[in-house]
Amino acid sequence: MIRTKIAKILVPLDGSKTSFNGLDMAIFLARQCGAIITGLHVVSIYPQHMGELVTPLKAKLIANAEKFMEQAKVKSAQNGIVFRHKIIYGDAKSDMLDFIKQNKFDLVVIGSRGMGGIKEAFLGSVSNAIVHKSHVPVLVVK
Repeated sequence: MIRTKIAKILVPLDGSKTSFNGLDMAIFLARQCGAIITGLHVVSIYPQHMGELVTPLKAKLIANAEKFMEQAKVKSAQNGIVFRHKIIYGDAKSDMLDFIKQNKFDLVVIGSRGMGGIKEAFLGSVSNAIVHKSHVPVLVVK
């Protein structure tokens, strides 16, 4: 029996298939609990000294994030779920953990692997960090 009402679910999204699998699970759970979903994407900050060299890349990353966040919003709305999104700049692991804590989510639903280039044995590095350091329950979806 769940003793805490699940009202706020965080779904980290990076556009990958597994992050959208996490969204599907979050939508299912939100329908059962009457919860709202917040999608979060963290755009990595590149070294400041590279300035103008990364500006076009940064713009492309933001445009891409806005695109898959809109897809997530539409998918959620089609299932009767309120979807909010936030795009932040920084380090995916630490800034995601800070966001979880600051916004008092009841549950995090995260894909087991994202778009990151480095593969870990069982979980992606971001999902692994969230599982081990989050103070709220985390559901990992393949």
